[in-house]
Amino acid sequence: MIQFHLDRTSGVTTYWQLVQQVQHAIRVGRLKADDQLPTAREVVARLAINPNTVLKAYRELERAGLVVSRPGQGTFLTKSAHAMPVTTHAALRRSLERWVRSAREAGLDNESIRAIVSTTLQESADKAGIA
Repeated sequence: MIQFHLDRTSGVTTYWQLVQQVQHAIRVGRLKADDQLPTAREVVARLAINPNTVLKAYRELERAGLVVSRPGQGTFLTKSAHAMPVTTHAALRRSLERWVRSAREAGLDNESIRAIVSTTLQESADKAGIA
């Protein structure tokens, strides 16, 4: 089960941080179809936030087709909330870790690495016509 956390200094609204964390967990394979999200009550108790904030995040995830609410049971990921296969994810991560090590050995700091990754992502998306 996902354990939510908040960055109160990020400038990102609390509900959107919850949404993004679920989306990220799906993308990297930590959450899969039929996994259950924590109840709103559990999230409220853990993070000391308003229950309406959690419900708003869960409604947004439901609107996006990533979760479904089952009355009396909880909120579960849908079949359409699938990630890449774990083996593919692991192979890509190993490749990226090798690249990061090479970048560090070349003397790059975190900000320089982020700049290269960000620029490369944008240029790749531009070439592919992806918004």
